[in-house]
Amino acid sequence: MHSAVPKVLHEICGRPMIAWPILAAREAGADRICVIVSPHHDLTPVLPEGTETIVQPVADGTGGALRAAADVVRDSDAVLVLSGDTPLLSAEVIEGLLAAHAEANAAATMMTTELEDPGTFGRVIRTADGEVERIVEAKKPGDASADQLEVKEVNAGTYAFSAAPLAEALDGLTNENAQGEYYLPDVLPLIRKGGGKVIAHLVADPAVNLGVNDRADLARVTDEARRRILLAHMRAGVTIEDPGATWIDADVSIEPDATILPGTSLRGSTSIGSGTTVGPVTTLIDSRIGDRATVIHSYLTACQVADEAKVGPFTYLRPDASIGEGAKAGSFVEIKNSEIGAGAKVPHLSYIGDADVGEGTNLGASTVTANYDGRSKNRTKIGKNVQTGVDTTLVAPVEVGDDAYTGAGSVITDDIPPGALGISRADQKNVAGYAAKKDKESSEGEDS
Repeated sequence: MHSAVPKVLHEICGRPMIAWPILAAREAGADRICVIVSPHHDLTPVLPEGTETIVQPVADGTGGALRAAADVVRDSDAVLVLSGDTPLLSAEVIEGLLAAHAEANAAATMMTTELEDPGTFGRVIRTADGEVERIVEAKKPGDASADQLEVKEVNAGTYAFSAAPLAEALDGLTNENAQGEYYLPDVLPLIRKGGGKVIAHLVADPAVNLGVNDRADLARVTDEARRRILLAHMRAGVTIEDPGATWIDADVSIEPDATILPGTSLRGSTSIGSGTTVGPVTTLIDSRIGDRATVIHSYLTACQVADEAKVGPFTYLRPDASIGEGAKAGSFVEIKNSEIGAGAKVPHLSYIGDADVGEGTNLGASTVTANYDGRSKNRTKIGKNVQTGVDTTLVAPVEVGDDAYTGAGSVITDDIPPGALGISRADQKNVAGYAAKKDKESSEGEDS
């Protein structure tokens, strides 16, 4: 990956790669989930809650990873083994593997898939009765014969084991190979030799074998994950006008009858209500949007928009901005850490920070809450049904009472009582003949 970040922590649709198989296993019913980790990287902070980690002291292969978890294997009835870099394995496919394993009363069941071009994947060699005899590697010339290379069924790197035969095979595993590593597929002939039944479970989805080894693989897997996410939302009743120009993270939730327009990115834990339209060209990050709202051509992060509210175009809602029911945050408006009451309007060209705006209030163009005094942030409180004139600056801490007004161009530094008009601006002075004076000065300057 050429990265300081461990491979399995690179994100796919907003979720660390390693979290995908963990969540799939949990959905498929796994009781205990352990991640085998390097001693050099602590993955705990990014793993789903309840996941255990087991340190593999030396990077000595996939079999070495299972040997590091030998105590867990012995304490289990059945063991499911997944790879941390194959994130497209679904719970449904895992359930199919476990069902096949149980139905066949197998000691080991290996997931396989068929590829038109198997490349360097290990080939599955079966016995005459269909059981798995062994896996033939195909990474280097001479590893497999010409006939074996013709086999299209390959190992997907996902296994179900009965714990006792697996534990015994791990004890007998050797690292007598050029790399000096323990290979997990080498337990299969050991289990078979010990009288255990080893079968292959063939699945039709080639994506179960789609792993990540570099940035190109990451992009390819992300593209497929994105396609599946979009498809699931559309089949659940969401209109996505242009799937090729829409990006939705794995943990985003969208209610039926919502419409997502082109150029929209929905990130993190964003949720969108029924009947809401988002986009075009809109980004939502960890934000909650209610029912029948509209968010157009805007950027929102860690904020809330209530039912039937309107946001945009060209609006920036920063963390802890809350737009009330039926309220409006209009064009070229920035709001941060503020509560905009139901039905209130911040129509255009305004900055509202650290403020509480009451129901039904209308803030005129270029209204600004000056919330920072150079040392600390201060809060502005604006009551219900307030009308501010254009170009009003409210210098916090300050409070504007219900039904109050401000005059255009005012700088408000003191509280305004309910129902009052607050005006704070210099008297206008007109200088007669000013234009002629400027023209004369200009011509004299040119002559000199």
